[in-house]
Amino acid sequence: MTPFAPVTPPITRGRDWTLDALWLLIVVGVSSAWCVTAANQLGATFDEPFYLAQGLEFWRTGSHARLLSKGTMPLAVDLTTFPLYLWERWGGFRFDLVGDFDRVLVVARVGTLVFWWLLLGYGWLVGRLLGGPWGGRLAIVLLAAEPSLLGHASLATTDIAVTACLMALVYHGAVGREAGWWRRVAIPAVWYAAAVLAKASGLVFGPLCLVVIEVERLARAGAFRSGVVTRSPWERLRHAWRQLRPFRRDLVRIMGLGLVLVFVYCGSDWSAEPSFVAWAQSLPDGPTGQTTRWIAEHLQIFTNAGQGLVKQIQHNIRGHSVFLLGEVRPRAFWYYFPVALSIKMTLTALLLPLAVAAIHPRALRNWAVLAALVLLVFSLTTRVQIGVRMVLPMVGLGLVGVAASIATACRELGPGWRRRLLASGAVAGVVWTVAASTLVWPHGLCYANELWGGTENGYLHLSDSNYDWGQGLPELARWQRSHGGPPVDVWYFGTDPALKQLPVRELPLHVLPPIAGPEDLAARVQGRYLAVGTTELYGAYQSEERRRRFAFLRARPPVARTTTFLIYDFPRETGSGMEKRAP
Repeated sequence: MTPFAPVTPPITRGRDWTLDALWLLIVVGVSSAWCVTAANQLGATFDEPFYLAQGLEFWRTGSHARLLSKGTMPLAVDLTTFPLYLWERWGGFRFDLVGDFDRVLVVARVGTLVFWWLLLGYGWLVGRLLGGPWGGRLAIVLLAAEPSLLGHASLATTDIAVTACLMALVYHGAVGREAGWWRRVAIPAVWYAAAVLAKASGLVFGPLCLVVIEVERLARAGAFRSGVVTRSPWERLRHAWRQLRPFRRDLVRIMGLGLVLVFVYCGSDWSAEPSFVAWAQSLPDGPTGQTTRWIAEHLQIFTNAGQGLVKQIQHNIRGHSVFLLGEVRPRAFWYYFPVALSIKMTLTALLLPLAVAAIHPRALRNWAVLAALVLLVFSLTTRVQIGVRMVLPMVGLGLVGVAASIATACRELGPGWRRRLLASGAVAGVVWTVAASTLVWPHGLCYANELWGGTENGYLHLSDSNYDWGQGLPELARWQRSHGGPPVDVWYFGTDPALKQLPVRELPLHVLPPIAGPEDLAARVQGRYLAVGTTELYGAYQSEERRRRFAFLRARPPVARTTTFLIYDFPRETGSGMEKRAP
């Protein structure tokens, strides 16, 4: 038996399909209710106002220009704003994205459930394909109960969309590999296009996963060993390359057809690119400069999908300032994603693979687990480190692969204490994860596991979309009302239009004249409470000078806090002392 020997799932009976249908209905219904109710409790994240404005702009004008110029692929934005556009057309009006933003945001967030259902459905199919009926059932529960996935499924953003489309791609890539052209190439190409249109990372994640699936399939069939009569590593590599020839040809077709669909979907404004024209005009006179200027002025193919993809590639090359475990770096930590995942994933997701490895390690050798490991290794090269949302496809594949491995191990082990131990551990893990997602509601975005001090202390380790992504204004408003409406100044990371409508005063300390110390800040606040977003105080968007300047705030205990705001009291000075007041 080869190391990748397949395990044939038991024959499925009608009763199994009935149980699966009921299981799916319950899990999808409960998790969707979690997302919808959480969405109503959270304010806008940093990206959502821009996404909603540009999504509606596309439906009104047909242009994706501003989205693509920022490196944002449009599929998820288009889908979540389409109901809003229909609402506008039906009512004969245009939404005011300041005054109407709250109700617009709720509708758009509900649109993300389409991708959430897609993720759960294909996660179940992949788990069932790899681990039989119980592999599918466990897979959908682990996906639906993971707080970080739930947190992003509650938002009108792009990360659940790419995770869902990639899950569909790997499923069709696996089941259609030995089928005809339509199932082997055409359907995977459509899902590859969908993954790229959801998020630019799908451009790389998709091919990596398809390569893993094919290598695992050939290794399981013994194709890499047959016909090799030499022990030379070079000869073995050449033989493996030859065995992959049909797949390499199909992968080129999948990617080529998929990218054609991406460019067609994104369209173009059929205009020149201003930055290209400006660069060409800066060239010295001469044949080369004149030719380049003519091309820049007459190459009217922009904006297109290529611009969005190139923008993201450039972003990854440049890197991004990042905060991790109290330290800020201007570009990246090579170990960012492994550490961030160890904080953001539930103990169930972290410990179950170790349990399977200890009890029946061969069960972990399925392509979903292998693809997740490949994406984890690839993440070491990623320089845009603004949250685990950047690797959510890896999280989804890993959870499904582990679920399938548990079902496979329990089936192969047969009766005995090891099987009972693993099954009991899986049940306990599901209960733990469900409890964690229940307790953290509606703040799945902020979840941090118990090994790192829990959600309450997560902001000390991670920031940005891992914790305070600007979504905390409604909770701050509730705190203010519950304390009798005291005056509050807000130093805030975000773009939520609600800030202009709340009875608070925005105080952007990072752009105001420098603060010398607590007395200077007290004079600036003028006896009001100061609510500081955790990303402003602990996040990556601060220079070393700014960190030193506000070190006194980090050392000062807040008088109160919400999930994402630390609330300080700087009483007004009166004569010989400070005027005290209760928080």
